[in-house]
Amino acid sequence: MPPDAEIELISRTVGHTSIVDELIFKCTHTVVMDFFLPGVAPTGRRIEVPHVAIIQFRDGLIESEQIYWDQASVLVQASLLQDKALPVAGAETAEKILDPDRPSNTLITRAIEAATSQGFASSGETSD
Repeated sequence: MPPDAEIELISRTVGHTSIVDELIFKCTHTVVMDFFLPGVAPTGRRIEVPHVAIIQFRDGLIESEQIYWDQASVLVQASLLQDKALPVAGAETAEKILDPDRPSNTLITRAIEAATSQGFASSGETSD
């Protein structure tokens, strides 16, 4: 793990046989992280990405663990995915969780702008 890696817990839900954590994983990509960016040399880029971790218990022991995150957001922040026409966001995904007043669905606006610049109408109509 990079030396500046940190986890910011956003919420935790505890059940009889499970725990669900919503968190933001933050780090600077300064070391090889095959679990996160397989086969990618350190980029030196700052990455902040929301995660959901689901841990299941049986008889007081961990039975399973699933961890989910938006890999496209990681690729954008690592500068490995740069096509602005694609419907992906970077660190904005983590910022939105921390600030509920940030606008939602900004990708819709970006998609409309991209379609318009390519000669497509946003209502599904084609331009001449």
